[in-house]
Amino acid sequence: MSVTPANCANCEAPLSGHYCSNCGQEAVLHHASTREFLHEFVGHYVALEGKLWGSLARLVFRPGLLTNEYMRGRRVRFVQPLRLYLSFSLLFFVLLKLGGFHLDDADSDAQTAQMAVLEKAVEQTRRMEQLKPADPAAAESAAAAEAAIAEMRKEQRADTREREKAVQAAARSNARDAAKPAPAAPHSVVEPGQPGSPERQMATDDIDQWLAARGLDTLRHKWASLNQMSSEQQKAALQAGFYRYAPYAIFCLMPVFALYLKILYLGSGRRFGEHVLFALHTNAFAFLLFSVMLLIPIGLVNFLLWCWLLGYLPWAMRRVYHSGRAGTLLRWAVLMFFYAISIGVALGIAGALGAATAH
Repeated sequence: MSVTPANCANCEAPLSGHYCSNCGQEAVLHHASTREFLHEFVGHYVALEGKLWGSLARLVFRPGLLTNEYMRGRRVRFVQPLRLYLSFSLLFFVLLKLGGFHLDDADSDAQTAQMAVLEKAVEQTRRMEQLKPADPAAAESAAAAEAAIAEMRKEQRADTREREKAVQAAARSNARDAAKPAPAAPHSVVEPGQPGSPERQMATDDIDQWLAARGLDTLRHKWASLNQMSSEQQKAALQAGFYRYAPYAIFCLMPVFALYLKILYLGSGRRFGEHVLFALHTNAFAFLLFSVMLLIPIGLVNFLLWCWLLGYLPWAMRRVYHSGRAGTLLRWAVLMFFYAISIGVALGIAGALGAATAH
């Protein structure tokens, strides 16, 4: 049986209960154990204590209620807003990266499906040929189909090797000096928009001059290096930048989201911190739903989640800001328009940063 000491081991203040009234430390200290450290780690970083479930129930099924509870002063019983947001945003970006999504996945899947259909047709033709007398025309058609399938497989393997080489080259490429690209061959024709074309070179020269005039030589060199990459290398660099910088870019948009709410609800008496609180809760909900969509890639489920996501924000705005239906819908439309633009700009900057820091 543990005996409560007379004074706190941390601040030496007199003890009168299970916790010190001066510093909050427990009166009775237990020996350090692995279970205690694991519980502390999970509780601090993942927030899997009992109050998580009450927070989730209010956050997911009762829009705006968790924000109102926090503003009423009921805070200890719920997970802190910032921890809730960071947990769900981290979960989403981890799932997105582990999912291995790339810009070329749709094309690859289409080619695979097309080849599967052709292979099935050839197999059916073979079975039919076994059940009826030999037909030279049918045999010739089956041979042509098999040749087409073999050619498609060859092209798909070549495309896959080309993409892998582009990703590896983008990872190995170092920042080069801002040297002018070599002139094209006398009789060569460069397509517009490709590296070395007059339009591309004029845009590069303008940006180089703008950066050089402001003493941003490092960025100028980075831009020159990016411009000399192939389209596949640039795509790989932008994808790497998205995974690396997008979480920070989205997090930095929280004050922007709150600022839009502040402008839309001028005269409501809400402080800027209350708008930030609402932004954290609603964006945490969005990241949670996006994570569920990644975990359950079922069309009907994703459709229902998208419907709930679209209706969630105006419902929460109406409950927190106590505005009418028409006013809420109008503010929601304006908020979504400007916030979508902000997200596009932030993700573009994230991709540019990733391309600028590619090695």
